[in-house]
Parts: sequence; structure tokens; C-alpha cells
Amino acid sequence: MLVAVAHVQLAAPAGSEDALRAFYVDALGMDEFAKPPVLAARGGCWFRAGAVQLHLGIEAGFRPARKAHPGLRVTGIDAYAARLEAHGVRITWDGNLPGHRRFYAEDPVGNRLEFLEPSVA
Repeated sequence: MLVAVAHVQLAAPAGSEDALRAFYVDALGMDEFAKPPVLAARGGCWFRAGAVQLHLGIEAGFRPARKAHPGLRVTGIDAYAARLEAHGVRITWDGNLPGHRRFYAEDPVGNRLEFLEPSVA
């Protein structure tokens, strides 16, 4: 009886928290929120925007997710793409999903992120 996705967990290398904060807060416009103290001791950071939550956890032997990715629905995709580019984020447009406009980007540790918006007919 699933009702929603509670959060998406992505991995990151030790010591990357400041770079993650700069990307997820400054570039993406998310808010950081506190991890419970027992989990905060492990490192990493948690971010949210509305009902969307992304948790970045520290992983020994980290390798970025190059294929697996969260798909994040946005409004005003052109303005959002311009916002990311203004923060130095390289985006790659992809027109292969019928009914949507979308692009991909990588966070500062190399995890793939998809941003999409339904096309206006």
C-alpha cells in the first residue's frame, strides 16, 4: 500500500558536504534540514523543496550514480536550466521522452539528476 516516495537517497564521498550544500541549496534552490543527531554523526546532508526530499549519505568507496537518477519535476524548465547554468552547472538537454522537456545535470560529486516538465501541446 505505497502512497508516496518519502525521499531519494544518493551517495557522496566523505568531506563533500560543503560542495553539496552549495549545489543543492544555492544552485537548485532547496533548503537543508537537520538530520537526526544519531544519523548526523555519519556525515552527509538532507535537502528538501516542498514535498521533494533528497538525502545525501556518505559512502566509503563512493562511486557516483551515472545511470540511476532521481527524476525531478520542475516548472519553468528554461528558467531553471538558466539558473543552473548561471551557477556553473553543465546541463544536457534530452528530447527522447515523449510529452516532456527534460535535461540532465550532475551534482558536484558526479551523481546524475534528471529535471523534467510536461510539454505544452
